[in-house]
Amino acid sequence: MTSTAERVVDILETLGVEYVFGYPGGRVIELLDELPESDVSVVRPRDEREGSVMAEMYGRLHGEPAVLAGQGPWIGSLGTIGQMEARLASSPMVVLTEASERGDYSTLAPYQQSRGDYGGLDLPKILDGVTKEHWFPRSPTETLRSVQLAFKHATAGRPGPTAVIFDGDAITEEVPEDPIPPVWNADEQVRNWESKPTDRDVDAAVAALADADRPVIIAGNGVHAAGAYDDLEAVAETYDAAVATSYLGKSTFPETHDLAAGVIGSFGHEGANRVVSEADALLVVGCRMNPMDTNWQAPDFIRPDEQTIVHADVDTRNAGWVYPADVGLVGDAKESLRALADAAGGADAGNDWARDRAATARDSFHAPNCESDAAPIKPQRAVKEIEAVVDEDTIVTADSGNNRFWLLNYLQTPATRTYFGSGGVGGMGWATPAAVSAAISTDKDVIGVAGDGGFTMTMTSVEIAVEQGVAPTFVVLNDTSLGMVRQMQEGQDDIAGVEFHDTDFVTVAEGFGADGTRAVSPDELADALAAGRESEVPFVVDVRIDREEEMAEQLQSSFYEAVGGLHE
Repeated sequence: MTSTAERVVDILETLGVEYVFGYPGGRVIELLDELPESDVSVVRPRDEREGSVMAEMYGRLHGEPAVLAGQGPWIGSLGTIGQMEARLASSPMVVLTEASERGDYSTLAPYQQSRGDYGGLDLPKILDGVTKEHWFPRSPTETLRSVQLAFKHATAGRPGPTAVIFDGDAITEEVPEDPIPPVWNADEQVRNWESKPTDRDVDAAVAALADADRPVIIAGNGVHAAGAYDDLEAVAETYDAAVATSYLGKSTFPETHDLAAGVIGSFGHEGANRVVSEADALLVVGCRMNPMDTNWQAPDFIRPDEQTIVHADVDTRNAGWVYPADVGLVGDAKESLRALADAAGGADAGNDWARDRAATARDSFHAPNCESDAAPIKPQRAVKEIEAVVDEDTIVTADSGNNRFWLLNYLQTPATRTYFGSGGVGGMGWATPAAVSAAISTDKDVIGVAGDGGFTMTMTSVEIAVEQGVAPTFVVLNDTSLGMVRQMQEGQDDIAGVEFHDTDFVTVAEGFGADGTRAVSPDELADALAAGRESEVPFVVDVRIDREEEMAEQLQSSFYEAVGGLHE
C-alpha cells in the first residue's frame, strides 16, 4: 500500500514537473514531506504571493505548469495574485492546496478551516473566481485523478491555472491497490491534442490577406503561449504584413525586424497605433484585444465596417469577441499561422507598403530624452541603458506602473522571448519574483525592472535568488513615490498615499546576501548594469530617475486621448 501523498509525487515525477514553489502549512505538509526523495525541486518563497508569481512566470516561459503549493487560507488570499495573472495571461499553472479541515471539528467555530462549512472560509468559492477549473476530492482515488486532470486542463485550449484542494482522508489515507474507478497512467490521462482551423476558414483568411494593400498583424500573448514565433515571422514575410503587438505580446516578434511596427495600446507606440488604424486587413493572432490594447474602443482606431478582420484564437468564443470578425481561425496559434503560410504556396505578396510604413513606425522607439545625460536620470535614458545590455540571451521582466510603459515604448527587443511583463491582471510586485523564476529555470541573463513601489512589495524575492544560487539583476526605477498615481494629481498632495519613504535598497540587498549600488547618472547606470551582469550574486541597482518626467503626458496615444484618456 502507498500513501496518497507518495502517489501524488509519483504523478509529478511522471509528468516531468521541475519545480514546486511551496510554502509548508496544513495538509500540504503531507506533500512536502515526500518531495525531498523525488526528482522535483522545491523552491520555498518568502510568502505565497511570491510563490504564485514564480509559478506563473515558469508556466509563461516554458508552456508547461509548475506547481504552487501552500495552505488553503493563504493560497486563497496572498496566493491569488499569481493565479489571477495566470488566468488573464493564459499561463499554465497547477495549484495544490488544502482546506485546513480538522475532521469532526470543521463545523465547530472553525479557525483556519476553508471547506465552506458554516462559519468557515470558503476556499472553493475563491478558487472558482480565479482558476479555470478546481477539484475538491473526497477520497485517495479522487485525489489522484483530480491531480491528473488539473495538469490536463492547465494546458488544454487556452492555458491557465487549475487547483486541487487536499482534504482530510483524501490525502492522508493509503491508495487502494485496485481502485474503482481506476486511476490511469498519468502520461495518458493528461495528454492533450492541438486544434487547428478548418480549410474553408484558412482559404478565406488567405484571400483576405493576399488581396490587402495594407495588411497588418496584431500579435498577442497567444503567440508566446503556443511558441509560434517562427510561424508568425513566416506569415508576416509571406504576406508582407507589418507586425504590431499587444503589451503581453511584446517580444513575440523581434522589434528590430524590418516588418516590426511596435506595441499598440493606450500607452503604446503612436507609430504602431497609426499603422493598425491605416490597415485595410488585420490578422489578430492570440490577442484578447482588451481595452488598453484597443485604446478603449476609440472609434478611429479599429473599424470593422472598413477593415477586414481575421481573428485567430484557440477559443472560438474569443474570435470576434471584441470586434466582429470577417473570418475566425479557431485553433492553436502555431497551427493557424502554419496553415496560413502553407496555404499561400510560398508566393510573395510583393507589397512595399508594410516595410516602409513599419520603418517609420519604429521611430516611436526613440525620443530626445533617450540621449539625455541629465541627473537624476531621465527614465527614457534609463531604458536605453537597459536596452544596451539586452541580447537574445537576456530576459527582461517588467512590473506595473509608469516603469512598464517607459519600458514597452523605449526598450526595442532584439529577439523573441526577451521581454515579459505583468499585464494579465497587471499587479504590482510581479517583476521581481518573475525574474527569480526565470533565473532559476533558464540559463539566461535576467533583468527584473520595477518601480520602487512594486519592488518593495516583493523584494524578499531577492533573498530567494540568493538561496537558490542565481544572480539576476534587479533595476529599481526609483522616484520615491507611487509615480503613476502621483502624476494623476491635479495639484500637489491632491491624492493621499502617493509619497514613499526613501528606502536604501542597496543596504536592503546587502542584508539579503546580495550586492547593489545606486546610480544617479547614465554613466553610473551603465557601469551598474555591467557589474550586475558579471556578479555572481543577485545585484540591485537603485536608479534615481527624474520624477518630473510625465509618463501619460508623453506616452498617451492620440486615440486614447480622443476618448478621454486615463481610464486606469
